[in-house]
Amino acid sequence: MISNKQVLQAKITYSFQLIFPLHHKNMIPEYWTQATQELAVCDQVMQQLIQQFQGVTLTSRGSAFTTLARSIVGQQISVKAAESVWQKVISAIPVFEPHTVAAKEPDLLRTCGLSARKIIYLQDLSRHFMEGNLNEISWISLDDETIITQLSKIKGIGRWTAEMFLIFHLQRPDVLPLDDIGLQRAISLHYFDKQSVDKKTMIQLAQSWQPWRSVATWYLWRSLDPLPVEY
Repeated sequence: MISNKQVLQAKITYSFQLIFPLHHKNMIPEYWTQATQELAVCDQVMQQLIQQFQGVTLTSRGSAFTTLARSIVGQQISVKAAESVWQKVISAIPVFEPHTVAAKEPDLLRTCGLSARKIIYLQDLSRHFMEGNLNEISWISLDDETIITQLSKIKGIGRWTAEMFLIFHLQRPDVLPLDDIGLQRAISLHYFDKQSVDKKTMIQLAQSWQPWRSVATWYLWRSLDPLPVEY
């Protein structure tokens, strides 16, 4: 049961995040130009993709809660299906904040296409934000692996979801989400004549992309789905 005190604290905390967000919505990473230039030099496939998708970049929504929630919604389903479910969720909850999500009846969320498990995950995520268990300011100074470990303590957030958070919200430049099906497919398509690839092969291929593996991953996603994904 959510107390009035928890709701008030959540509103205050979330309002502060909206006024002083860690990232502004649609903020383009400051490293993007340098990253694309260096990737284009070291990798012919990257060069072609960067030319093909000029004028489109990775952006941040500016909300840690929304990014994590949207990542949970998108787990184990296609980009198209995830977008459809997400639109239903935000239609049902126009003011998408931790306390409003926590207050919704599971039956309403189920009508949006969410599984019972994902509903539990979203409610647990809301609780963590409402109780102040996640310190956004501390993330600035933490390395990627530490943040992944911290976020993985939340129900429903594993390595893949935490990596999406690193790429899309914190805009870390050198994340390689090895478990991402889209990345696996794109690497197979562009580098190995559609043959399946294992994680060891992916790591070896991506060595030349460092320190811009997030950017390379983003362009490989675009090659499969030109509509930019924004978590």
